[in-house]
Amino acid sequence: MASENTRKRNSRTPKSKRSGRDGKPSGAKASKAGKPSSNKPARPAKRGRAAPGDQAHGKPNRKGPAPARSSQSSGQSSGQQYGSGPTEDLKGKLWIYGRHALVAALKNPNRTFHQLIVTRSAAEWLVDQGLEEPLVKHRAIEALPEDFAARLPENSVHQGALALCEPLPEPELESVIETQSGPLLVLDQITDPQNIGNLFRSAAAFGVCAIISQDRRTPPLSGVLAKAAAGAVDIVPHIPVVNIARTLTTLREANIMTVGLAGGANGSLDVFQSGGRFAIVLGAEGKGLRPLVAKGCDQLVTIPMMPDMESLNVATAGAIALHAAFTNQE
Repeated sequence: MASENTRKRNSRTPKSKRSGRDGKPSGAKASKAGKPSSNKPARPAKRGRAAPGDQAHGKPNRKGPAPARSSQSSGQSSGQQYGSGPTEDLKGKLWIYGRHALVAALKNPNRTFHQLIVTRSAAEWLVDQGLEEPLVKHRAIEALPEDFAARLPENSVHQGALALCEPLPEPELESVIETQSGPLLVLDQITDPQNIGNLFRSAAAFGVCAIISQDRRTPPLSGVLAKAAAGAVDIVPHIPVVNIARTLTTLREANIMTVGLAGGANGSLDVFQSGGRFAIVLGAEGKGLRPLVAKGCDQLVTIPMMPDMESLNVATAGAIALHAAFTNQE
């Protein structure tokens, strides 16, 4: 009996070497069709499908061309097609995102596009804004949310609209002085993109003909700044200069009154009632106007407010001053 049990144990095949019915190792489970499953990874979702929810809710396609689709079958993954970080191909170019920012950019004949990336719902919205022709001209590419996440900072509110553009041409100060008649806005070392974007928006609302800032202190007119401006960076020209104090001298020589906002100043916003052309000068939050810049202003004014509040956000203060100048120039 003992020898018979020994023969049975020796005749067993180890589990790792057992074979399936087809004679092949059975470590890989067979599929439902009876064929062994592939070890290849699952195929990624196809690029260019409708935005989530469009098909599920039976949303009809609107009139207008659908953006070109980015598919992996073309051999162009999202990283290969657009780039996913600072590279030589992207050097000097700007990302602009947000629907209103993109509308203004598409309407600007001076704007050069390299990529136009939109979701289907954003493309339909842009067509509704009368921008069907630019979408076709710039070969808009339909993309998925992950395509935006790979290109933008975390939590960027892109609204399904993104473009890679060249910076806009920058006019000469002398040319703007000679050919434009509106007020100007001068930014003295304001560096926060959100504040600058909001100031661009106020400038567009109140008829400013150009914004002047120090070249080495101003962030690029893209990303958060352009989104906050809601398209105003494509409406109000930007003039970078080397020296703000010398620029104020140039403005004064052109009979443009320079009015600086400074807490504790004696002047008031009534200065704008005197007529003539103005340049409003704003300093950075906290520091305010630098001494040399303040000295170069024709007049320093303050915004009256309740004593419990010491100051205003620079973008808010700028909007108040621009509104005062606008209403008194009508």
